[in-house]
Amino acid sequence: MKKLLIVGMVLAGMGIGVQSIAQSGYGKKPATTPATTPAAQPPAAQPAPKTPAPAAKGGTAAKNKKGATQAAANQAVQAAPEPAPVLAAAPKVDTIPVEYDTTSAVSRPEISLRNAFATDRSQNRDRKPLEYEHLREDDNMWSEFIWREIDAREKMNQSFNYPGSDDNGDRRFFSILVNAIQFDSVTAFGDDMFTRPYTSDKIRSVVNGGLDTVDVPDLENGGIKKKQVTYKPLFSFDSVYTFRIKEQLIFDKEASRLFTRIIGIAPIAKRMVGGRSEPFTLFWLYYPDLRKTFAKIDVYNPKNFSSRMTWEELFESRYFSSYITKSSANNPKNIDLLQIAGNSKLMRLYEGENIKTRIFNFEQDLWQY
Repeated sequence: MKKLLIVGMVLAGMGIGVQSIAQSGYGKKPATTPATTPAAQPPAAQPAPKTPAPAAKGGTAAKNKKGATQAAANQAVQAAPEPAPVLAAAPKVDTIPVEYDTTSAVSRPEISLRNAFATDRSQNRDRKPLEYEHLREDDNMWSEFIWREIDAREKMNQSFNYPGSDDNGDRRFFSILVNAIQFDSVTAFGDDMFTRPYTSDKIRSVVNGGLDTVDVPDLENGGIKKKQVTYKPLFSFDSVYTFRIKEQLIFDKEASRLFTRIIGIAPIAKRMVGGRSEPFTLFWLYYPDLRKTFAKIDVYNPKNFSSRMTWEELFESRYFSSYITKSSANNPKNIDLLQIAGNSKLMRLYEGENIKTRIFNFEQDLWQY
C-alpha cells in the first residue's frame, strides 16, 4: 500500500510539472512573418488631452457649490452700480481785484507848454559851464585829497532839500542827481575811484526798492476793497539830506595859487542796522560830468527869485557849509576822522578844523612879505 501511495504521488508531481511547461510555451517554434517593404509611417497623432478622473461624489458637490457661489458674487459685482467719480474741489478764486501802480519814483520832468514866467527864460536851457583852467602835472607842487560832508539840515544848506518843483522837475538835490543819471546820461559808480559803473536798472532798483502788495480797505462795507501792487522804497527822498564830496587841493607853482577841484559827489542815505540808523553811500557821480546839468538848474533863493544862481555856480564859488570827514595827509591806514577820533563826532569836528587851519597856513606861508 505504501508503494502504491508513493508511486501515485510521483505521478501527480510529474503531471503538474508537464502542465506548467506546456503553459510557458517551452518547445514551441516561433511564428515567422513574411518580409515586407516598410511602408511610410503615418504622422504621429497628437495625444488626446487627459480628462481628469472623476472625483468622489462628495468633492464634486462641494466644488459645484463653491463655483456657484463665486459666479453669484461676480454677477452681484457686475450688477452693482458704479460709484460716481469724486470731483476735486475747485480752487478758490480770489475775487478781490488787483491794481498795479508801478510808477517809478524817478520820472522825467514835465516841461511847461507855455512860458510860466513874465520874462523870456529860453536862454537858460542853453547855458554851459565855463571850461576849467588847464593844470599841468609838472606844475603841481603840492596836493592833498579831502572828503567833506554837506548836511542839508543846516541853515546855509537848506536849498539842497527844497521840495518845490519847476520846469526842471523836483528841485531837491538828490532828485537832480537821479534825473541826471536817468535822462542826462551821467554814469553812476559804486566807489569814489569810479571803477565800478552802475547800470540804469541798478539805480532804479536802489531808488524804487522792491514790489509790495498792500490791501486797500473798504470803508463803506468793510473788508478788503482791492489789492494794490506798488514799489516799496528802501528810503524816502526827504531822508537823503547828507552829501559827500571828494575834492583835490592843488598848489600850482606856475599860477602861484591854490586850486580846489571837486572830483565826485555821493548821496548818503540812512538804513536801520541792529535797531540803529546807519548811513550808507548810494552811489558816486563824477562831478565834471554833472557840470553841464548843474549849469541849467537854478538854486532856490529864499530872499530874491531873480538873483538865483545855478548849482554849478554854487559849487564853484563854494557857497555851502561842510565839515571834513577824511584826509589823505597823515593817514597811512586810509581811515575816516571818526575812527581816528575814537567815534566821537565832536572830536571829529575839531580834527576837521585843524586840517582847515593847516591848509590855510600852508598857503599863506608860501608867500614872503
